[in-house]
Amino acid sequence: MQIDEELTLKKIQIFLAFMRCGNLSKTATEMQISNVSVHKALHSLENSLRCPLFKNEGRNLIPLKSAYVLEDHSKKIVQDIVATVNKTREAAGFASKIFHLGSLYSLTVNTIPSVISGLKLRRGDLDIQLSLSSNIDLVKKLKATELDAIIVALNETTHDQVFESLPMFQDDIFLAVNKNSKYAKFNEINLSKLKDETFLTLAKGFATRNDSDIVFDKAGVNPKVFLEVSDIFTLISMVSSGVGFALLPGRISTIYENSVKLVRLEPQYQIKQEIGLVFLKSKERDPNLLAFIAECRMFSRNI
Repeated sequence: MQIDEELTLKKIQIFLAFMRCGNLSKTATEMQISNVSVHKALHSLENSLRCPLFKNEGRNLIPLKSAYVLEDHSKKIVQDIVATVNKTREAAGFASKIFHLGSLYSLTVNTIPSVISGLKLRRGDLDIQLSLSSNIDLVKKLKATELDAIIVALNETTHDQVFESLPMFQDDIFLAVNKNSKYAKFNEINLSKLKDETFLTLAKGFATRNDSDIVFDKAGVNPKVFLEVSDIFTLISMVSSGVGFALLPGRISTIYENSVKLVRLEPQYQIKQEIGLVFLKSKERDPNLLAFIAECRMFSRNI
């Protein structure tokens, strides 16, 4: 049997509301439509079912046995539809009980703990799973919908029509040296004078590696790279031990602060690293994401 195209879920919902309320006026109020719209929906429902549901007694519509049968079965249909919609949205990451967040390692010093704490206050039942990686890897995972949002450096890797971004703060790039280094006493440093020094860097794909390459290029320096590493904490530890120098963002200043000094670069070599939230435009109405966006805005205002 083919289902008549006039038999819609909306009409079923109006019908169920009428069965609960018992009259047109109360039904219209509940459904936020007019009395005439309620009456038309009920009449159209009878036409699509090809059987009567009510009898007229004056101005009142009295349910027939067929109406009570339809009511019993329709309640389950609506419940199943709601459950189906919720499960479908959860499968797509909308209003899921798990929020998949991606971040750079360096942002776990201050930014990530702050925004996660705020999100937990807004949505206490939400399980937050944090993935740490490079800028380029996190962008790929976001695009593949493996992550719900990422907080990364806003650069060419995040310029994509499918993304929406929210700038949060800017950070300067410094020369990181061991505190016993002769350069630790400098207030500013001319990077071009360090052509013969040994450097440590992050692997390609990390935002700070990309910015370091830009700074080295500005200074005309082809750095002697002793070691490439895959996380910023290892890099700072190596600088702390005096193995070499590195170019690092100011936000890591509290790590190994007793053994590492950040020296500002001279103006001609300075560069700003912009940090921000990135998410898919297709998910911008997701309740979990909306709560996280609000928290990131709060963080950017208070920084």
